[in-house]
Amino acid sequence: MKKNVGNLDKVVRVAIAAVVSGLYFADVVTGTLGIILMVLAGIFLVTSLVSFCPIYAIVGLSTCKVKNA
Repeated sequence: MKKNVGNLDKVVRVAIAAVVSGLYFADVVTGTLGIILMVLAGIFLVTSLVSFCPIYAIVGLSTCKVKNA
């Protein structure tokens, strides 16, 4: 897998996952919406840890800096 998630993108994804998790565990967001948001938060967290987003790969987007050799 070629990395396509940059550092700023990783920070934003982890921050969103943390906010969603906080809202879920504080019972602000509950029910089906809460579960869907927690799944998305998990996906954000995993994609930030592995530096690869399949949706970015499909649309040809990359937020990684390109190293010039």
